[in-house]
Amino acid sequence: MFDKLTRKKTIAQVQHSHTDVTPELLGIDENIPQKVGEHTMKRTLKVKDLVMMGIAAVIGAGIFSTIGQAAFQGGPGVIFLFLITAVTCGFTALCYAEFAARIPVSGSAYTYSYVAFGEIIAWVIGWSLILEYAIGNIVVAISWSSYFNNMLEAVNIHLPAWLISDVKTAQDAFLKGANNIHARAWATAPGIGNTKLIMNLPAFVVVILVTWLAYIGIKESKKSANAMVVVKLAILVVVIALGFFYINSDNYVPFMPNGFKGVLMGVSAVFYAYIGFDAISTTAEECENPQRDMPRGMIYSLLICTGIYVLTALVITGMVHFSKFEHVTDPLAFVFEQINQPIVGKIISFSAVVAATSVMLIFQIGQPRIWMSMSRDGLLPKKFSKIHPKFKTPGFATIITGLIVALPALFIDANIVTDLTSIGTLFAFVLVCAGVLRLPKAGPDQKFKLPYINSRYIAPALLAVFLFFTWDKFTYNYQHLYEIKFDEILFVLYVIAATAIVAYSAYRQYTLIPVLGLLCCMYLMIEIPANSWMVFLCWMGAGLIVYFLFGYKNSKLNKANVK
Repeated sequence: MFDKLTRKKTIAQVQHSHTDVTPELLGIDENIPQKVGEHTMKRTLKVKDLVMMGIAAVIGAGIFSTIGQAAFQGGPGVIFLFLITAVTCGFTALCYAEFAARIPVSGSAYTYSYVAFGEIIAWVIGWSLILEYAIGNIVVAISWSSYFNNMLEAVNIHLPAWLISDVKTAQDAFLKGANNIHARAWATAPGIGNTKLIMNLPAFVVVILVTWLAYIGIKESKKSANAMVVVKLAILVVVIALGFFYINSDNYVPFMPNGFKGVLMGVSAVFYAYIGFDAISTTAEECENPQRDMPRGMIYSLLICTGIYVLTALVITGMVHFSKFEHVTDPLAFVFEQINQPIVGKIISFSAVVAATSVMLIFQIGQPRIWMSMSRDGLLPKKFSKIHPKFKTPGFATIITGLIVALPALFIDANIVTDLTSIGTLFAFVLVCAGVLRLPKAGPDQKFKLPYINSRYIAPALLAVFLFFTWDKFTYNYQHLYEIKFDEILFVLYVIAATAIVAYSAYRQYTLIPVLGLLCCMYLMIEIPANSWMVFLCWMGAGLIVYFLFGYKNSKLNKANVK
C-alpha cells in the first residue's frame, strides 16, 4: 500500500496529461468535429502580465491592515522583518521558478509535489493550498467590506450596521461595551431574543462579482488585474512621497523598542502581506512562454513588493510614533489622519478597496486551476477539470470556489481563518523547497536553472550562528519539555529537525538556496499560534479522509497499474 501512496508522475507524464484534454472533460459531444485548440486554455500572458498578477496578489489586505500591528510590536525595526520574510519568500520563489521551468503546467505546488514526492504528499499539498487561496480569500473579502464601508461613509452613505459584520464579532463587541460598528450591529440587528440576523453582505457580493470575472476568461481578468495594480501602485507611491515630508526622525528612536524578539512577534502579520506571489504558477497553461516568463514574473514581482513594503514601513513609523499603532487596522489612512490630512486618508481607503479586489481576483483564478489539475489526475471528480467551451476557463471549479468563499464570508469571523491561511501556505512552501532537492539534474535546454551553491560548509555555519543566539532557549525548553507550552515544544522540534536537515544536506552537498528556503519556512511555521496548529492538523485529517474515500481508488496512476 505504501508504494501506491507514493506513486509518482514523471515530468513527461505531467506535461502529457495536461495537454491530453478529452471531449468528456470539456463537456462536449466527442462525435462532433472540433478545431484544434478550440477548447484548450488561451495563452495570453506575458512577463509584464505575470508581474502585474504577482503584485496584484501580494499587495493587498496585508499592507493596508496588518502592517499596523507589526509596527506597534517591532517599531521602525519592523523593516528587518519585511526583509527577512522577503528573503524567505525569495528562496521559495526561486524554487517555484525551478519547478515552473521544468513543469510549465497549471497546478502550482500540487503538481510539483506529485513529481517530487508522490501522490499522497501531492494530495496533502493540494488540500492545504485551499487554505491559501479559498480560505485566504475569505479574509480578504471581509477586509474589503470594511474598507468599502469606510469609503461609503466618506460620501455620507451609511449601510445598516448588521449588514457589514458577523455574529461573533458583533456579540463580543456588544458585551465589551464597545462603541463601534460591530456593537451597533448587535444592538440594531433584527431577530428573536439572542438570535440575531447579522451578515457581511458587501463581502458576499464582491466575491460573487469577482468569481464572475474569473469565470468569463483570463484575458478579461488580466485586464482588470492590470488596471487595479496601476491604481494601487500610484496611490502607494503618493503615500510614500507625501509622507516623506512629514517624517519626524525622533520617531525612529528607539528603532527596535522591544528588541529583535519584538520584531519577530509580527511574523504572522508580515508573512500574510507576502502571500500570493506563488499564484502566478497556477496560470502556466495560459502563459505564452511559461518556461522563460514564469520565473521572471515571480522574482520581479517579489522584488517590487519588497521595496514598496520597506519604504512604506519606514515612512509610516517616521510619521507617527510606533506606540500609537496598537489595534490600528487601517494604518496608512490612520497616519494621515494623525497629521490632519483626512482627504488623503479617504483616498487610501479607496486604494485599499482596489487592492483587496485585485487580490481576490488572482486567488479566485488560482484555486480552480489547482482543482483542475487534481481532477485531471483522478483525485477529484471529472467535473472539476471541465473547461468552458466559450470562455476557456475551468468553469465548474470556478463556481465552486466562488461558493466556498462567498458563503463563509457572509457569516464567519475573519480572525478564525487568518492564521490558517499563513500556516497552509508555509506548509506548501516547505514541500516545494524540499521537492527541488529531489529533482534530477537540469537539462541543457532548460531556460531557468537554480544557481548551484554547495551547502556543505555554508549551511552548518549558518546553523551554528543560529544555535549560538538561541542555545539558552533551546536547553531550557528541552530540560522542561513536559512543562512548557506547545509553541516552545515546536521550537525544540525545529532545532532537532534543522540540525538533521543541515547534516544531511551537507553530506549530500545539496544546493544551498532550497535548503535555506526549507529552514526559513519551517521557522516561520513554528511562530504560528498553537490553536491554529490544532485546526490545521484537523483540516489535514479531513483531507486524508476525502483522499482515501475517493482519490486513492480513482487516481489515474492507480487505474493504470490495475490495467
